[in-house]
Amino acid sequence: MSQNLHYILPFLRPEVEETFAAYQTTHQFYQEVQTRSEHQRYCEWYNETAERNRQDLKKMRGELNIMRWFRRR
Repeated sequence: MSQNLHYILPFLRPEVEETFAAYQTTHQFYQEVQTRSEHQRYCEWYNETAERNRQDLKKMRGELNIMRWFRRR
């Protein structure tokens, strides 16, 4: 974006250009932080869900399977 500022504002003072560059860098930093935070929350949710599913599967394997009795005959 800072490369195209001279098209928007043809006569930029150096301090204005530095301000725009600082804003752009700050914006990109916070965007990266937000993306990483969302990814971390997703990974935590995924791991919790996977662990619950593993526990459910273990519990289901330990339960009495009535359908097996009917299929044997």
